[in-house]
Amino acid sequence: MDNLTLTWIQRITTLINHKDKPKKSERTLTAIHRVGQAVSVAVGRFVAVGEAIATENQELKDEMGQACFEARKAGDAIAQLTDVGSSLPSQSDGRVSVFSNRTGMVKAARLLLSSVTKVLVLADRIVIKQIITSRNKVLVTLDHLERVSTFQEFVQIFSQFGNEMVEFAHLTGDRQNDLKDEKKKARMAAARAVLEKCTMMLLTASKTCLRHPDCESARINKDAVFHRMRCALEQVIEIVTEARSCGETKVLPANIYNGIKDFKSSVECLREDLYSLSPQSMCSQLEALVERTEDFTDSAYTSHEQRQAILGLCQLAHQDTQQLVHAWVEAQSAHAKEATEDMEVAILKTSQSVSDLRRELHKVAVGRASDLLKVHGEQLPLRALKAAGSEGNLEAVAEHSRKLTEQKEQLVETCRLLCHVSGTEPLEITCIHAEETFHVIGPQIISAAQTLALHPSSKIAKENLEVFCEAWESQLCDMALLLREINDIFEGRRGDKKPYLSLPRPGKHSANLKSGKAVKLDAEEQTSMAKLGLELRLLSSDVDTEVDKWEEQEHDIVRHSQSLASMAYNMYLFTRGEGLLKTTLNLFHQAEVLSEEGLQLCSYLHTFSTQLVDEEKSAVVTEMEKLVALCQQLQMGAKTPVQGKTATFQKVDSTIQTTRGILTVVLSFLPFCNKLNRKYKSERSSLGSQQDWRERPDASTPVKEEGALHSKNTNGFGVKTLEQHMAGLNLLESK
Repeated sequence: MDNLTLTWIQRITTLINHKDKPKKSERTLTAIHRVGQAVSVAVGRFVAVGEAIATENQELKDEMGQACFEARKAGDAIAQLTDVGSSLPSQSDGRVSVFSNRTGMVKAARLLLSSVTKVLVLADRIVIKQIITSRNKVLVTLDHLERVSTFQEFVQIFSQFGNEMVEFAHLTGDRQNDLKDEKKKARMAAARAVLEKCTMMLLTASKTCLRHPDCESARINKDAVFHRMRCALEQVIEIVTEARSCGETKVLPANIYNGIKDFKSSVECLREDLYSLSPQSMCSQLEALVERTEDFTDSAYTSHEQRQAILGLCQLAHQDTQQLVHAWVEAQSAHAKEATEDMEVAILKTSQSVSDLRRELHKVAVGRASDLLKVHGEQLPLRALKAAGSEGNLEAVAEHSRKLTEQKEQLVETCRLLCHVSGTEPLEITCIHAEETFHVIGPQIISAAQTLALHPSSKIAKENLEVFCEAWESQLCDMALLLREINDIFEGRRGDKKPYLSLPRPGKHSANLKSGKAVKLDAEEQTSMAKLGLELRLLSSDVDTEVDKWEEQEHDIVRHSQSLASMAYNMYLFTRGEGLLKTTLNLFHQAEVLSEEGLQLCSYLHTFSTQLVDEEKSAVVTEMEKLVALCQQLQMGAKTPVQGKTATFQKVDSTIQTTRGILTVVLSFLPFCNKLNRKYKSERSSLGSQQDWRERPDASTPVKEEGALHSKNTNGFGVKTLEQHMAGLNLLESK
């Protein structure tokens, strides 16, 4: 509806701003008539939607009906004012006098825009009411679930709860996509992620509590899940109502990135206006900025060297700012109208010193996060807790719980530091969400482990602990993605991928577009695709990281690898219900384009391999053959028509899995090819010869890079398969 409104505004503006001549040529007349009729037809369609909404919502039927009536009336007026048939030909030159009632057109346009706005506002109220009603239904069922005492009753109510959550997920997902404010969109995504993960936790925690009703740790575990779900539901409603009222959103805690950005802006504004602020306010800005660095310097996990470096840069920023203030005061005393030469030098030095401070803080935060992810990637505390719980060893559970608590505190503090250097408000919100998640899930894992230790033979207690551990591992994966996005922002790359999309168009791929019905993945299918999509996201990021290591960024292998990673990222967004790929047909079309890009990359790999000696050539050709086979498989699968929801979902799953295989192969040969490219480039340079590599008789046979070519790329967290993640949903068992 919003896009339609913008289109009408443009068309109506065209009508109103026509050259005010009483007589017009036939061509101009036809154009005016066409625009007027287009507005009228579009209004008719818009009103039809509004009237349908009114029929389904009796409480707003009268208001919506009146707004639709006014919109239709305005559309008819515009059509009449631009109607050629009502115009009379001039006697002298054959031209037609038309559309002289400019005042009438302005009145009709105002009525149309006013009535359309009313329809949009009423429709928005209905959507918000639907979300609130859906939330209320979920809350009522949640209360019933919390009070059930028999397993049979639980199974029945949980089935109802699942259906209500699916409805709520649909409504909030659509709302999230409609939000224009990136902060609200990020907060909505965080809240919906909590609800998605907590649904599985609620299932197993409730089953455990029913199986062991006298177990205190099981009750604590279950209560924490219910509390978190209610908080997430309230956050969704808060975001939705804020979006409606356009009120102020939740104020985020002050971070260093924004502090430095604001301070540099104030400093650089002095070039234009020496009196835009006072020296005292600038010094206060710097003091507030330095105070925020205490999160870094006061941390027990910050090394002595890092602490000294931060303090040294803070001191340097103080000194440079004082020099700037001194030059500034002198310029004001001399009644200068613009920055003096001394001021200009001081401005540059001050800006550089705070930039250096930001760089050091980023280095500390990102470095610590990377180290933590490496150290905790093996999940030693989780494995130890599972083992101790299964053995019924309460003492061992207590010992490993302390280690997990320490790990949780490190992760929470690291998320807080990342929040300071996140670079954008959506990423800042994601950091806060990660911090809250680690803070909550840590104690839940411990209570689940205690329950298992008290009942070591309990299958459901073991399953419950596994679910919470999976949530922890999933959050670590999300943190790895977050870290890469923060690095992208810092290094000048966009936090989101460059959109590489060739949406359906007539011609080359039109046959595929007509092979089936365009559909979207529903909430359940998106959940099923979540982990597979996450693996695709990790692989695309790894490919980007590898191509960044190439000195020749315009190399054909680099360009085509970047394109493949970018298209794969679009597919990842599709699994989340986001991005530019809106339907399954969009996805399958993108898969065809990706396969063609992959085959072009194979062509360049073949050319590259002809310049190599035997073993090197054999290794590259082997990987190239794998890539050719996968690209052909993807192309054939994308072109194969399917009918029905199940077959379409299976085709989506196959498409994503084959794309994952393609990226895995690309990632395996990129480091090896980069090494060979640098090696031969260096040797040619040292020999001072431009001869082809194949003609070098003295070429030594290099050692085959087995690790680079054949090791699987992983993020260290052991991403579990989709089937393992979803299997828990089938574990409803009778007591």
